[in-house]
Amino acid sequence: MKTIKRTVFWPALFLVILWLIEWYAETGHTRWISLGIYPRTVEGLTGIFTAPFIHGGLDHLLSNSLPLLIVGTGLFYFYHQIAFRVIGLIWFLTGFWVWLAARQVTHIGASGLIYGFVCFLFFSGLIRKDTRLAAVSMLVAFVYGSMVWGILPVDQAISWESHLLGAFAGVFTAIAFRKYGPPRQKAQWEIEEEMEAANPSSNEETDVSPDIQIHYDYIEKNQADPASQDEEK
Repeated sequence: MKTIKRTVFWPALFLVILWLIEWYAETGHTRWISLGIYPRTVEGLTGIFTAPFIHGGLDHLLSNSLPLLIVGTGLFYFYHQIAFRVIGLIWFLTGFWVWLAARQVTHIGASGLIYGFVCFLFFSGLIRKDTRLAAVSMLVAFVYGSMVWGILPVDQAISWESHLLGAFAGVFTAIAFRKYGPPRQKAQWEIEEEMEAANPSSNEETDVSPDIQIHYDYIEKNQADPASQDEEK
């Protein structure tokens, strides 16, 4: 239970911050759209770090909240040793690549992070050949498989560039951190093979029975007791 609480804490805290910002915007203050990413401008550089905090409205934030909670929790549960480094790299790469290559419109929202986290979980599980992480990969693909349509330029009102480049950032991060994080759990047959290789003598048949020598003491009939011979006479 403590592990679950610990892994949910950081994604939940991030969501609380997002909802507080949205509440502030909904109460008639400002949406801080200027904190988004405006590609290839000096002013837009700030958005690399701040754009995921800004959303276009309740619907936008609602669509991102549950996926963030689920994939964020999965990230902290299976990769708690490197979770913050993974998030930091995906966050920076997604924002920087959007600033570098996206259309010159303001890009806001945390959906790029979601695509990055989903792709990281999926490809990291495949790369590590870990049965647990492979199961997570299949689950992620099953639940969020439809997200693939979000990386296509179908709806120009959506920052599909953030989705696409976030997915690339997730794949890149999975490769970059392939040797870090949870060690792969070995199957029982792999453990047995390693034990046999380490102790080859244990597989050899050895005769452990002690040498037994049997001595027979007997007296021949013609060497019997003389007294018994007299009785026979």
